[in-house]
Amino acid sequence: MYLKKLSVLNFKNYAETELEFSNHINCITGNNGQGKTNVLDAIYYLSFCKSFFNPNDSQNILHEAPFFLIQGSYHLQEKDEEIYCGLKRNQKKLFKRNKKEYSRLADHIGLFPLVMISPADSELITEGSESRRRFIDSVIVQFDREYLESLMSYNKVLSQRNALLKQFGNSRSFEMNALEIWDIKLIEYGEKIYETRKKFINSFVSIFQKYYTLISGGCEQVGIKYLSPLNEHSFEDLLKKTLPRDRNFEYTTQGSHKDDLEFTINEYPLKKYGSQGQQKSFLIALKLAQFDFMKNIKQITPILLLDDIYDKLDDLRVKQLMELVRSDNFGQLFITDTHLTRLPDLFKTAGVDFKVFMISNGNASETKMLQLPITI
Repeated sequence: MYLKKLSVLNFKNYAETELEFSNHINCITGNNGQGKTNVLDAIYYLSFCKSFFNPNDSQNILHEAPFFLIQGSYHLQEKDEEIYCGLKRNQKKLFKRNKKEYSRLADHIGLFPLVMISPADSELITEGSESRRRFIDSVIVQFDREYLESLMSYNKVLSQRNALLKQFGNSRSFEMNALEIWDIKLIEYGEKIYETRKKFINSFVSIFQKYYTLISGGCEQVGIKYLSPLNEHSFEDLLKKTLPRDRNFEYTTQGSHKDDLEFTINEYPLKKYGSQGQQKSFLIALKLAQFDFMKNIKQITPILLLDDIYDKLDDLRVKQLMELVRSDNFGQLFITDTHLTRLPDLFKTAGVDFKVFMISNGNASETKMLQLPITI
């Protein structure tokens, strides 16, 4: 699978632009603040129906413009596919595949698999459990439609249960029968989520450890542990045990919405004991393992987006990473860099097919002079 062409109108700092890509490597160059990352975010939008960086859709519309449009032309499983995303201010987002509108955006997730590596990934280590749950979910929903349905249903039931607990608190009343209606559904969906997450992590860890070794060249032992109260309790027992606390706080204090991942290095917490280089290598290995896992399970090579990779690694590790991702195991790559020739020079030496695009003040253009014909 690869993206042949991208067109955007009034998206972020782009008034209008159209780019035709290499089906292998695409270098997006330019100074900071010019819009390199916004190109990647538009591509991300076409896979996930939302921005990687800003969940508020209307804030992705160019300042004072009435709408934005993003369109992508793909080649997928020997067929051409056209994806359209449009949003007018204060209106519902419109998403189409081959001119047919989706009734539910969830039906699109996973059809065009994609992995994004960004400096923003550092929040997986530095921030709370929500970021790490979002990582797990973003991987699984791209290959497991039933999991996506369970996750959406769980969140709806959780919202209803929390509203009921709040109502009990306001009225200083309590009806166990009313709460049990939501408990039954919460248990049903929560147990499915737990089992799927546990199975995924068990399969994922060895792939992740392989990539960490390839990137770091080190001998540290790294690990990922799935933390959930359901490791020790049934969901039903958990809700019974936490009911007094739930009533006191007026929301559901335990469940699948509180699960977490523990990242370790040499069996110690990565956040506390990992160096900056180790943490950066850990995050990139995490995303490359995501790529590998998805490729194997879906039998489709995802698109890989690498944003500002020199912010994460030194020159030597970047060179190691580029040698890795330009291999046949990886498909189409999009890589941003502030340096005009640094990445192209790497790929020239390797004799691989690539294109270079220069971004300046929301204007994008292909820079043909830096290309080298592919060596056979």
